[in-house]
Amino acid sequence: MKVILRKNFDQLGKIGDLIDVKDGYARNFLLPRQIAYIATKGNIRALEEEKQQLAKKEVKELEAAKILAAELENVSITIPVKVGEEDKIFGSVTSQMIANALKEKNYNIDKRNIDLEEPIKALGIYSVNVKLHSEINAVVKTWVVRE
Repeated sequence: MKVILRKNFDQLGKIGDLIDVKDGYARNFLLPRQIAYIATKGNIRALEEEKQQLAKKEVKELEAAKILAAELENVSITIPVKVGEEDKIFGSVTSQMIANALKEKNYNIDKRNIDLEEPIKALGIYSVNVKLHSEINAVVKTWVVRE
């Protein structure tokens, strides 16, 4: 069965690709999840319209991400943690803790977009990467202090 992809799908291809898949795979997986259309002339035209709308949306999201990145570069957050002897942290600072601290400053960032290269397990100042868009990252200065 010939189908047209509506979404980028790692195993199959990118938006707008015309691919040939087995009937059952198309009927039971791709079509119900709206990953693909059956390849008809009308659906090809609808996909072109969807591509145009998606391009406009992508431009708006990119601009919003650039503005947010510029704002986040100037933000620093403080995370108080309990410490034991020799300033050892109980546990570690998580991306959820950083997301909550950003939320207190009115920045709604999903914890999955916060990129901790390694767990923060000591007091100090850290630069934490935040993914805002596929092309744009921001760095937030994070102070880990004793409670």
